[in-house]
This record gives sequence, C-alpha cells and structure tokens, in this order.
Amino acid sequence: MNAAVYKGTALVTGASSGIGATYADRLAQRGHNLVLVARDEKRLRELAARLGTQYGVKIDVLRADLTSKEDVRTVEKRLREDEAIELLVNNAGIGPKGPLLNDDPDYLDTMIDLNVVAVNRLAVAAAQVFAERGRGAIINIASVVALVPERFNGTYNASKAFVLNLTQAINAEVADKGVKVQAVLPGLTRTEIFERAGVSSSRFDPSMVMDVTDMVDAALAGFDQGELITIPSLPDPRDWQAFFEARMVLAPNLSHDRPAERYGVRRAEAV
Repeated sequence: MNAAVYKGTALVTGASSGIGATYADRLAQRGHNLVLVARDEKRLRELAARLGTQYGVKIDVLRADLTSKEDVRTVEKRLREDEAIELLVNNAGIGPKGPLLNDDPDYLDTMIDLNVVAVNRLAVAAAQVFAERGRGAIINIASVVALVPERFNGTYNASKAFVLNLTQAINAEVADKGVKVQAVLPGLTRTEIFERAGVSSSRFDPSMVMDVTDMVDAALAGFDQGELITIPSLPDPRDWQAFFEARMVLAPNLSHDRPAERYGVRRAEAV
C-alpha cells in the first residue's frame, strides 16, 4: 500500500509500544498518515522509520508526557490546528500496581492525570474541531473493567468507566455532525502495561490474555462495522445490547420530584 491510498492523518497517543504501536501499524497499512505521540521519542522515531518505509505514508513524531498539562496542551494544539487530522486514537494510559489498598496514592493520581484528564482534554478537543468540520473519528481505549469494577483496582476501573461514559456522551452530541466515535473495551491484553506496573502477565490464565495484534484487528473491524462499543472478546453482541437495555429500563425512574415510597419519606410541603 502506498501514499496514494491516503485517508487523512491519524493521531495516536501512547504509540511507542503495545496497543498504540499496533494501531499505528494497522492505520499506516490502511493508508493513513500518522502523528505518533508518546514520551519515548527514540522508540517513536524507530517505529516511524519502519512504518514509513513499509507503507509509504508520512509520519510525524510528537514527543509528549501526557501527565504534564503543558504537554497535553501541545498535543491539543496540534489536534485543533492540523486540519489533516481526521482520526484520534486516545490510547495512552497506565495500569495499577496491585490492589487499591496496597497502591501508592501518588501513583494513582498520576494514573488519573493520564487515564482521565488527558483523555478527556484530547477527546473534547477532537470532538469540537471534528464536529465543526463535519468529519472525523475518535477511538477511545477503555477496558472491560469499566463493566466489572469489583474485579480490579478501583481507581483504574473508575478511570476506564470514565472513558466509556465520556465516549457514549460525546457520541450523543456528535453522531449527527459527521463524527464517528468508538470506545474499545479490551480484556487482558499482552502488552508492556503489566511489566511497567511491576506485574507479570504470566500470573493470569493464558486463556484470558489476548494477543495485542488480535485485539487491535478486532477493534478496527468493530470500527468498520460502525460499533459505538467494541468488546473484542465478546462472542454475542446481543449480550451487550441486553446490558444496554437493562440500563435504559432504569432511565424513567432516575429522577422524580419525590423519593420512592419504599424509603418511607414524607413529602415536603411546598412553601
């Protein structure tokens, strides 16, 4: 594939390894020019050189630490001002070191800065500029733990639930403005995220850990099919639909002018 198949530029965060690097490879293969964002400039440049040679696309490297507000704003500026960018892959994030009760609060603050604050800033910027232009797409990488918060570190689970909710809310605002949105909810995926947090992926049942290339290929297939929520390991999409519909059953009763009778609260008299 060569640059003649050009489909616009994709900005990928956390692109130096793992899920981000795999997205970079697959998007370059599809003919997208790339802006690769991560802290490790050396690895980014090595990846850029390889993909540029292999696929004949243009690749820019943007070194940024997305736990830094200044660096986040640098990436945001690129998103807002570079009209060639038509796709944001909001992937940068870190995982927990262990159970919440054993984790370092300072590390958890850093996790929130990266997994929530930076993701929100970039997703909002992309949504605003893409909606104004009438074109573009946002892929936010969440996690299945957003759906089962009891099974993992609380702060990490909450950060990924934020990403899921953010994606659904953004979609409600931009779906009719030419902007495509997707949240990807991987399960355990074979990447460096475990080792960086001091945890070996070998501690998990191998049947639960997906290869990163399989995960990204499935996620992009879901993107191509127009899925708002993609869970790469979920065999039957009707299970997600049932989950969604069960949530919607609650909607009519989430806000009333009086407490439910089961609480036995006497209604306050109007003054």
